[in-house]
Order: sequence, then C-alpha cells, then structure tokens
Amino acid sequence: MISGKTKVCAIIGNPIEHSLSPAIHNAAFNACSLDYVFVAFQVKKEELREAVQGFKALGVAGFCVTIPHKVAVMAYLDALDPLAKAIGSVNTVVNNNGILTGYNTDAPGFLEPLTTRGIELESKNVVMLGAGGAARAVAFMLVNEGARLTVLNRTLSRAEELAGGIKVSLKKDVNALEMNYENLKRAISQADICVNTTSIGMSPNTNETPVPAELLHPHLTVYDIVYNPAETRLICEAKKRGAVTLNGAEMLAWQGALAFEKWTGYKAPIEIMLKELKRALGYHED
Repeated sequence: MISGKTKVCAIIGNPIEHSLSPAIHNAAFNACSLDYVFVAFQVKKEELREAVQGFKALGVAGFCVTIPHKVAVMAYLDALDPLAKAIGSVNTVVNNNGILTGYNTDAPGFLEPLTTRGIELESKNVVMLGAGGAARAVAFMLVNEGARLTVLNRTLSRAEELAGGIKVSLKKDVNALEMNYENLKRAISQADICVNTTSIGMSPNTNETPVPAELLHPHLTVYDIVYNPAETRLICEAKKRGAVTLNGAEMLAWQGALAFEKWTGYKAPIEIMLKELKRALGYHED
C-alpha cells in the first residue's frame, strides 16, 4: 500500500519504456516487505541536470541511470564511489540526506555470475567484443581481476581509446584490435573466455552473431551480455561446440540487486529478482 511514508526509487534514461527495472525492483521490495516503490522516468539529455536536482529536492531514495546518461550524470552528483570514478560511469545513485553519491554496479554485476560458477579470471586470456556503453565497466572488472584482455571493435580507435583508459586507471596493458575475421580467429583460438558486449544478436536481429561458429571451441567460456533473446545465436552455437555459456540476464539482475542493497541496506532477494526478470522477458523455465 503506497502512502505518504513510501520511499521512491527510480530509473532514468532515454528511451525508457522498455525498462524491466520497475518489475524487478518492485518484486524485490514486495518480497522483503519494504515500503518502497520503483518507477521509470524518461529524461532527455538537456534535462538531466534538472532531473537530478529534482530527485534531490523530492527526497528520492535513489535511482538507476541508463543510456545515455551514465557518464554525463557524474557532473551533477555530490560524490563518487572510487570504483565508479575509476571506471568513469555511474549506473546507481544513492541519496543520503541530500548527498547524492554515484556508484557503478554494472562491473560487480558482470562478475557475480562468473564467481557463482567458480570461473576465475586471474591469468585467463579474455577476448572482449565491443568498446561501447557497457564495455568500459566490463573491461575494468576483467583487468582488475587479473585477466589478460584483448578488445576487438569494428572501429579500432574506440578499442584503442578503451585500452588507453584502462591503462591509465589500472596501469595494465590491454590489446586493441579491429574486429575482423582474421583477428577474431587468432584471438579466440588462444582465449579462455569470450565476452560479447555488443548488441549483435539482440532481438529482433536474432540471426546475427559477432563470432562465426567455426571459431568457437569447447575450451571456451562464452559470456554474451545480451539478455533478449535468452539464447542468442552466439550462445546457441557455442553450446553446440561444447563451450560453457552465460547470458546477460544474471548480470542485469545482479547489478539491480547491488543497487537495491545500497538503497535499502537489506540483502537483495536475487533469486526472486532473476525469476521476475525471466518472467518479464518471456523465458521458458528450464
């Protein structure tokens, strides 16, 4: 029952109508019997500053930040968590008595599904595809955990820029290559883990894949952060090759769970959040 005491959390982005965060977070609030509600707001780039100031004035408990605001929002916050500052993007904001602090839960949210499966990154050869919005948090976490990272991107300069940023932040070298067949073949043949951070294969373009099937091998772990569909063409073909596979649903649920814990101080009901996410996406139960 929503009342005058109900605390409000939100997500901002543009577009935002497709967001599954309200379903996930409201299910979590209900499961924990917390007097919170979660809503979504479309915020244009030119309205970002006013939106953030409005949240502070209204006493909103916290909010998520998605495309295209994850970098720009940093300028309007009072403080940054060291991880968010090092990565250079924020996806979670906590309002503590009028002090807005930015966090990045994308990076640890990416790591959790690997950790729960006992997949270690230390000294592993990892190929990451893409250098766009999600790539920086993923790359930072991979290198921070000791992986030897190679970034492949269609536009080489974007991959080089990402590699340079990681070198500045972590003092570690990252290989940057143009994403073409020969570079993919060489890099994946030597890889332990392949991570797709591009939107290639996302619904409705489910026939697409960033990696030709013949380049995949059974000693590979393939982590596709796309979560719609549940099994991209990349995941399907990797399974046929005998590779271990992960999709993006768990990452999405975990980054939300970590935000939930920062806002409420309660342990997130991750299984309920993941179940609600899969229901909203229309996944078939295993």
